[in-house]
Amino acid sequence: MSFEKTARAATAIDELAESYVAQSLELSPGLVTVTGLPGASETQFDDYSPAGLAAQAELDQHTLQQLETLTPQDETDRITVAAMQERLGLAQELYQAAEFGELNVIATPLQEVQQLFDLMPQESNADWRTIAARLQAVPQALASWRETLTLRAQSGPDTARRQVLLCAEQADNCAGKSSPFIDLAERGTAAFSELGTELADGVAAARQAYGELAEFLRTEILPQAVESDAFGRERYERRIRQFVGAKVDLDETYEWGLTELARIRAEQQEIAHELYGAGVSVAEAMERLNQDPQRTIHGTENLQRWMQETSDQAIAALQGSHFDIPAPLQKLECMIAPSATGAIYYTGPSDDFSRPGRMWWSVPEGTETFATWQEKTTVFHEGVPGHHLQLGMTTYLREQLNTWRRQLCWVSGHGEGWALYAESLMAELGYQEDPGDYMGVLDSEQLRTARVALDIGVHLQKETPAEFREISPTWTRDVAWEFLRSNLAMDSSFLEFELNRYLGWAGQAPSYKIGQRIWRQLRAEAEARPNFNLKDWHMKALSIGSVGLDVLRAAL
Repeated sequence: MSFEKTARAATAIDELAESYVAQSLELSPGLVTVTGLPGASETQFDDYSPAGLAAQAELDQHTLQQLETLTPQDETDRITVAAMQERLGLAQELYQAAEFGELNVIATPLQEVQQLFDLMPQESNADWRTIAARLQAVPQALASWRETLTLRAQSGPDTARRQVLLCAEQADNCAGKSSPFIDLAERGTAAFSELGTELADGVAAARQAYGELAEFLRTEILPQAVESDAFGRERYERRIRQFVGAKVDLDETYEWGLTELARIRAEQQEIAHELYGAGVSVAEAMERLNQDPQRTIHGTENLQRWMQETSDQAIAALQGSHFDIPAPLQKLECMIAPSATGAIYYTGPSDDFSRPGRMWWSVPEGTETFATWQEKTTVFHEGVPGHHLQLGMTTYLREQLNTWRRQLCWVSGHGEGWALYAESLMAELGYQEDPGDYMGVLDSEQLRTARVALDIGVHLQKETPAEFREISPTWTRDVAWEFLRSNLAMDSSFLEFELNRYLGWAGQAPSYKIGQRIWRQLRAEAEARPNFNLKDWHMKALSIGSVGLDVLRAAL
């Protein structure tokens, strides 16, 4: 059976979801940029102030109240109701608990304001005029966020001192001589010299605003910050539901993470022996892989070319055999991001596919050598059959799913869990048969598994594993650092960024592996039924869209 897109008449529940999307787009110029849907002007940013947050919370509450008055007409409606009640209901719960004004190194207005420029069209004179105008709006955006940061500092929850200092450094970078805004203006001026003054003025305003933000963080927020990185069980349980969309037994999951980590280490040792013979350690095998010229890429241009070739080959190989990939999704652009954070990420296509899905690699400054044995699985994670297929499918299903289901409902445990499942699926299907490449699969999985134990351990302040107990009887940043170094053969700068991310963005990092675990459980349940077909199951699951994993379980 091949996947077919079927039209469906809109219902009252779809109309409510569409109304919610339209109002959200008027409240969020950033959402307009991310989705490519019409709404508020892209010369502006979201209102990050308490008033702006209250407006979104009021919309959430009103939509939930209206939802209760409507009757589902079909299975699609029933899933929409369950998903909106879960997502918007949790958003209300987080808002009532004052879980806003967070400082972390990856997912706050500090990063969003700068990264939105990467997604804006940059082809025409009009595109660059919009960019110049939005640069002028950066001061107001960051000023509105400072209001929320001040409220949180006064009323709680606590903010960790470490995150304040790290965010101040990031703000310094956006304000300094290596600011990504400078490169942005140079590219615009090179294309349209008549806009040089406008762009330069906008960059000056943006850089000054970030400099003022850095000073504000150090002088106003830092004195009220706390030393502890831990979120605590009550806050952490909400975060896990936020990122996984499922109720999770945290204590069982912590123990499972440690057990799973031991399994992966044993399998890595077997691969090391297969590659280089008995007596070769995993660390030594990885070092040899890193030194192998056949597995090494030099320069970002060659990296981009290799990413694109690997992605194109995967799409061609999987189309028709393991997935039905719609024509608009058979194009994926692999990009080098202008920023230099070290992050690798995917941005979905615009709603009309005029902007294709893109995989971005933000290469740290000075990094010129890349190991393909580690990164091949990353291409599958971000591209096909990972995020590009998953998110692109929901965008593609315009006639079947409402816009909220396709564009606004994103659950990390569903999305990142699927992408990690996609990595292991490619190995299962024979696309990672080379032992070095499979070592990369295990290396990636080891990172995601280590996150489970580390994240839960730190934020619940659980008892330290025996081999690290001399450092501290309970999980701390120092224990977490030694745990990462002992389990992951990765560059220290990468591990440091990762650890800082876990400490400040509680619950997100373990959602990958927890999500993969639940995806595997759902597949095993389906395989036990008569007439199971893997391709059909994949396409059915993907056609539901990104929903909480408890909602997905019920839907399947």
